[in-house]
Amino acid sequence: MNNLANMMKQAQAMKENMERAKRELAELEIRGEAGGGLVRVTMSGRHDVRRVEIDPALMHDDREVLEDLIAAACNDAVCKVTRAAEEKMGGVAAGLGAGLDLSAFKLPL
Repeated sequence: MNNLANMMKQAQAMKENMERAKRELAELEIRGEAGGGLVRVTMSGRHDVRRVEIDPALMHDDREVLEDLIAAACNDAVCKVTRAAEEKMGGVAAGLGAGLDLSAFKLPL
């Protein structure tokens, strides 16, 4: 019974760690760029676009070029947010097996 109580405590701690990681991720601001930084998109960890910055020099360029650069900057930000989420959640998930004594639940061979 003691093993079960320990597992329940560990599961609760894991849940709390996961919730904290989700909150921290949502508060992140990650910048994606395109065109060598001429277009920058700032995105939250929840993939909400918070800011779009366009270098004034691009305002006289072809509209399609500007649209492509904005799309590329958004995609760059999405990739960076995904990597940040994987790193943050991966650290929490790595602790799942650490310290858990699952020997009571092993099936006999």
